[in-house]
Amino acid sequence: MTHKRPSQNCLCFLVHKFNDIILHHFGRIPFAFLEDIHQRFVRTYGRAVLAAHAYAMNDEFSRVLSQQMEYYSNDPNADRINRLKGEMSQVRNVMIENIDKVLERGDRLELLVDKTANMQGNTFRFRKQARRFRNTVWWRNIQLTVALIFLLLVIIYVVLAFVCHGLALPSCFR
Repeated sequence: MTHKRPSQNCLCFLVHKFNDIILHHFGRIPFAFLEDIHQRFVRTYGRAVLAAHAYAMNDEFSRVLSQQMEYYSNDPNADRINRLKGEMSQVRNVMIENIDKVLERGDRLELLVDKTANMQGNTFRFRKQARRFRNTVWWRNIQLTVALIFLLLVIIYVVLAFVCHGLALPSCFR
């Protein structure tokens, strides 16, 4: 509690400290309220307070008092420490989310690396099988070509044997 004489031209505030726990947690808000009201009062009236009659400024300043009481009672931004704690909590939550995303991304990268290695092995096997298949098809084509040439020669021989009147082709070589 602060006492000053009215002759010192200052305002006197009375704050009752009724519980240390409540003052520790909620004490900042009343003192911030009082400091804000004091600054607004001095800004609004200045030295006119010295010549004013008792309660002369109640009508004008009561609106400011009610607005500030509403602000400091309901607005969470009134208490800077709680606001900063809230902001810190939000930053912490964002950081946790970012770390989770990085870990998920790392898991996906590991999965991608595993799939890439698997595909690389599959590519090697595919090339080996494709080469083997190509060689097999090439040999079949060669065999088919040889068989067709042989069949064509047999057909030509049969036609010549028919034309030359015998298997030894007697009339064609005379």
